[in-house]
Amino acid sequence: MANTMLEQIGRKARDAEIMLRGLETSVKNEVLVKAADDLRTYTDIILKANAADVARGKEKGMPEGLLDRLTLTGERIQGMAEGLYQLAKLDDPVGEVLGMKKRPNGLLIGQKRVPLGVVGIIYEARPNVTADAFGLCFKTGNAAILKGGSDAIESNQAIVACIRRSLESCGVTPDALSLITDTSRETAAAFMKLNQYVDVLIPRGGAGLIRTVVNESTIPVIETGTGNCHIYVDESADLSMAADIVTNAKTQRVGVCNACESLLVHGRAAKAFLPLLAARLARTHEVELRADERALSLLPGAVPAQPDDWGREYLDYILSVKIVDSLDEAIAHINKYNTKHSEAIITNDYAHAQKFLDEIDAAAVYVNASTRFTDGFEFGYGAEIGISTQKLHARGPMGLLALTTTKYIIYGNGQIRP
Repeated sequence: MANTMLEQIGRKARDAEIMLRGLETSVKNEVLVKAADDLRTYTDIILKANAADVARGKEKGMPEGLLDRLTLTGERIQGMAEGLYQLAKLDDPVGEVLGMKKRPNGLLIGQKRVPLGVVGIIYEARPNVTADAFGLCFKTGNAAILKGGSDAIESNQAIVACIRRSLESCGVTPDALSLITDTSRETAAAFMKLNQYVDVLIPRGGAGLIRTVVNESTIPVIETGTGNCHIYVDESADLSMAADIVTNAKTQRVGVCNACESLLVHGRAAKAFLPLLAARLARTHEVELRADERALSLLPGAVPAQPDDWGREYLDYILSVKIVDSLDEAIAHINKYNTKHSEAIITNDYAHAQKFLDEIDAAAVYVNASTRFTDGFEFGYGAEIGISTQKLHARGPMGLLALTTTKYIIYGNGQIRP
């Protein structure tokens, strides 16, 4: 039964993709604006559906960070709509010709941006992904097949129904966006092997989901990563600024992949900085500090860090803390334990900043700013399909360009190969 349902969705998405390839930019933008308007119009219906998901999550004992990801508010739905409005204002990359070169035989050879085709997204309890994924795929002429988790099924169904109505009202096939409503693992496993219809698969969620998709999919995968993000406070750092940045990166939203999970502090700054940070955190949130032996003496109430704390993505009000004696030690520690997502240095030393930028292996590397900015909207992409931590095709927040590929276009006037 699941395979029959997936085959039907796949065929409809492929048919839709053929139509979407030639859709005029003006029509795409009209749909995006209409979908944004409708999200705002039907906010109450979406919130009611989301409330059912949240209530079920609480009954199951869902952690606070995951509940935060699951929860929609009027403001968050407005943010989803704003992302679609922004996408409507951005240039359409499809059809862009990336230069033409004339060969000695007279052939003109260039490259042209085209859609990927049918994009599948498997994600967990993040209903905002539903609107973002649609907007980015649609603007780039791709059909989208979504497979959300059971925790957000009511929310996802409400959002998709709203957007499909928007598509129909603009004269565009609603099969540009499909939702797989069967949330079983068996259906997810079958979806990962739907390479007859799906051109690329993008997982968004925890380490377990991403690992499963990478290992089991027969569809090419763009790997979006978990976020064990670090901040290193250098000996020359402005400590007040550092406390502001760490507090923001850790507590502004704990259940997101760009939140700070681990703090490194230079030994010469630790005595002044760590008590300052602890006091700042105490005024805002109760953050459990898991500290190494040297940091414990400077952080009353902290607990000893265990070896596995250095590689943890907590998604909670927990922060690991380690004192280091050099920039080189900080860089080595980060490159050993990070997930290649987002890393930051707080420093007033230009040479140290440049060394950190050069040697840290991550998709986004910051100097004197919060890791929370690793986000498609903040980067000016309108929205994001995910944050890629791999190095092929796309890296970092994935906007419109990441959902296109290229094909060669060649102009001749009768040339034959000798």
